[in-house]
Amino acid sequence: MVKIEINRVDDAFLLEAVNEAGNTIRFDASPDIGGSNQGMRPMQVILAALGACGSFDVISILKKQKQELMDIKIIVTGERENKVPAVYTEAHIHFKLFGKVDADKAKRAVELAVEKYCSVGETLKPLTKITYGFEIINPN
Repeated sequence: MVKIEINRVDDAFLLEAVNEAGNTIRFDASPDIGGSNQGMRPMQVILAALGACGSFDVISILKKQKQELMDIKIIVTGERENKVPAVYTEAHIHFKLFGKVDADKAKRAVELAVEKYCSVGETLKPLTKITYGFEIINPN
């Protein structure tokens, strides 16, 4: 069982979530409703988790394929419904892979990561269409 404790930091909306290892993430609301922009919105964290989860899998797969991945950057975008609750209807993950990475192996790694292994993606899929893409940036 996973346990996260969430504590209020100020007298408005600033919250801090702490996991069992003591790692933290801050949440805050927009200034429009009284927040102070000192943390991510909960729905932003969902997109961040989707990108991180997929990235862990891409990194792992490329390591197993013995690819020379020097760095990885991810851009995740999402579209939400214009009603309450405003769930994500679409999300797109774009992987920027830096290094000497074979395009076919990268394509397979990204496909497996997003379509098969990412638990966050699987959690979102009943409501969210998830698409993805990648590019290889070779420093030479």
